[in-house]
Amino acid sequence: MVSSAALPRIAVLGIGLMGRPMAERLIAAGHPVTAWNRSREKAEALTGADVAASPAEAGRAADIVITMLENGPVVEKVLFGEDGLAEGVRDGALVIDMSSIRPDQARDHARRLAEKGARYLDAPVSGGTVGAESGTLAILCGGAAADLDRARPVLAHLGRPGLLGPVGSGQLAKLANQAIVAVTIGAVAEALAMAARGGVDPAKLREALMGGFADSRVLDLHGARMAERDFTTRGRTVTHLKDLENARIALEEMEFQAPLLATATELFRSLSEHEGDPDHSALILEIERLNGIVEAPGEASA
Repeated sequence: MVSSAALPRIAVLGIGLMGRPMAERLIAAGHPVTAWNRSREKAEALTGADVAASPAEAGRAADIVITMLENGPVVEKVLFGEDGLAEGVRDGALVIDMSSIRPDQARDHARRLAEKGARYLDAPVSGGTVGAESGTLAILCGGAAADLDRARPVLAHLGRPGLLGPVGSGQLAKLANQAIVAVTIGAVAEALAMAARGGVDPAKLREALMGGFADSRVLDLHGARMAERDFTTRGRTVTHLKDLENARIALEEMEFQAPLLATATELFRSLSEHEGDPDHSALILEIERLNGIVEAPGEASA
């Protein structure tokens, strides 16, 4: 086993639902880890990690910095705000932003960090908290091949890293992923609600479709939540909506029309306005609302 002294020191900025299990896996692999979180108690609860008072302090000791933060404005503040990472990042350090932000923001961050002598990868993920806990995340990377080669032994503890292209490519790939998930959730919600209106049991329909051309991870997991009326938050509606809004901005810059994505985005926006922040499988409630279904059979409180 490689001694921790021979492994790169890693700073993890953002110890939330995703960042915490990721940091735990790195610690379990023997890496020395420094943690920072806006709410310090979350970092302090991470067994085996040093705790930094600021992103700048975390960066001063790190060979590799991993950020897993809520959105683009938060990443901007953590990287470049007062006591931000840029004030303490080491020359030659590699910054891996695993948050989900816009491609143009990733390119801007890479440019500004390069002025500090740091390297950069954008590396958003797909797989959710289950993937973070099991180390099976799909890691969508944008940047230089040499930087991914350097990061690969670290990222391998978290999932499957793959290079999609230059900086910003990982973020665009994540937006494509979120588009597929959003449209598919909408399709499953529409199909199950349609079946229920016609007298078909949604749970039985889901079971019947499994293994056919309509089968998917979304039908399996989200379809079960819809059929069981279990909208306990696992994938946040507001987070998904944030990604869809980022996709809209990116596609406007590309002058690309995405009518299915536009419809799904409006449905998620309306869901958020009516229901707050349930699991994104609760999109079926919006389909039911559009069809005048006040309460579906067996509906449980979210």
